[in-house]
Amino acid sequence: MQSVFGTGYIIASVSKMHGGAQKVVCKIDCSNGFSCVLYVWDLTMSYFQEETANKDVSEISYGSDLFELNNKYLTQNGIRTPFLYDLNKEKERYPFDYALVEFIDGQKAEAYFHHSDSRIQDKVFQRLGEMLTGMHAAKSQIYGKQNQIRANTVNCHLLQLENAKLQLSYASRHMDCIRVNQSKLFDILHELESRIKPRTQYGFIHGELGPDHVLVNDKLETFLIDIEGAMFFDIEHEHSFMKLRFGDFYRYLENDTLDPDRMLFYRFHHHISLTSGGLKLLHRGFPNQPFAKELAEYHSECALRFIEGFNL
Repeated sequence: MQSVFGTGYIIASVSKMHGGAQKVVCKIDCSNGFSCVLYVWDLTMSYFQEETANKDVSEISYGSDLFELNNKYLTQNGIRTPFLYDLNKEKERYPFDYALVEFIDGQKAEAYFHHSDSRIQDKVFQRLGEMLTGMHAAKSQIYGKQNQIRANTVNCHLLQLENAKLQLSYASRHMDCIRVNQSKLFDILHELESRIKPRTQYGFIHGELGPDHVLVNDKLETFLIDIEGAMFFDIEHEHSFMKLRFGDFYRYLENDTLDPDRMLFYRFHHHISLTSGGLKLLHRGFPNQPFAKELAEYHSECALRFIEGFNL
């Protein structure tokens, strides 16, 4: 702290903040009243370290490199995200990368779901909608992360098809209802994928944008956090996820140019992925076990309801 900000910045307290399934997040308060946030990318502390270790580098949504690149890209393009004060990747004193980041004094967007003043709700979610419209309007003929420079050889949704197969396999090993219906769910996955027509232009997305990944300050300005997974991709991937996470408030974020076939495919993918994700958190000691259990059970039920729609 003192080497970055000066000798007057004496640490008074450090407190771990909620969340952080992949990185450790702490708030640092100084004796002079200044506060900031510490991010630590220690793979041994990640609940998804196995997936990170096994993935191709172009598919990893983890690490200080992606955070730094995405922080710079979003900032340069007028998309609010907490300011990066300092990033240490030397690994001289510690075996992990860490960063000091701006502390946004406010609440997550989900707190405004229950706000008593509808005018304030309108302002918050309208501003978020405008910010996301601008972010998604950024275009590229190549999809992928900021550290991915090679040309694409397959359509981007096929990556999610392969991921869904892996997550379906994991869930089937741990949930009876998924195991007995695995072949039907697999058939639906391929049927939905077969309806998608190729595309050669992509928008910039957050990658996992729920109301817990949006901070709102006292001026009702919105900031994106947990930005390591941001990339150029089908914006339907983002919208189908936001539709699940924002519920009725998705109406502020809607886009009338979306491809309905992609929306349905990605929605089904999210249900399978979140079922598996909840199970992995449950199995790997995530502190909020009731949340992990509810996540897996809810999305498994959603995935299974697709069987009724396909009359399988």
